[in-house]
Amino acid sequence: MRGPKDPLLGMDGSENRRWYIVQTYSGYENRVKANLEQRIATMGMDESIFNVLVPVEERLSVKEGKTKKVTRKLYPSYVLVEMKMNDQSWYVVRHTPGVTGFVGAGNHPIPLSEREIKEIMGKVGKDHVKPKIEINLKPGDVIKVKTGPFEGQVGPVVDVNPDKGKVKFVVTVFGRETSVEIDYTELEKL
Repeated sequence: MRGPKDPLLGMDGSENRRWYIVQTYSGYENRVKANLEQRIATMGMDESIFNVLVPVEERLSVKEGKTKKVTRKLYPSYVLVEMKMNDQSWYVVRHTPGVTGFVGAGNHPIPLSEREIKEIMGKVGKDHVKPKIEINLKPGDVIKVKTGPFEGQVGPVVDVNPDKGKVKFVVTVFGRETSVEIDYTELEKL
């Protein structure tokens, strides 16, 4: 049993609501989330287990001039659970099909810190950040402009800025080489 100096207990002896990391079988993260949400509802655990999250990040991937939205798991084989840790809630989570255990020392799960949770929530876009852009170009690649004022121009890539979605390349304008920055959606790789 927990003692009075247990960090999971509040000043008044009540248990705090914290985020914990649950390890799953590889590729079972979404299945574990669905199973755990169903168990919470059927076992009446909504007063102890509040949120189940599979941290994912959205990216825009550009390949062969086509933009595609891609979702990737930030932490494969892990699910985050916001809960009040007690014997019953631990049992419900730990014995959910696909769960291999909590992250922590032995049988003592360690909660995430506030800083860690803020960092994860920022990555998963809970504050609705623009998705990151993956551009399948690198310096030295030769590209051709599909649209805009430089349509038809061909040149080598000098720099790729995925945060802005821009690509800098060299074109010849009036017989002189000039560096131009253009949106990645207006380009195609040759």
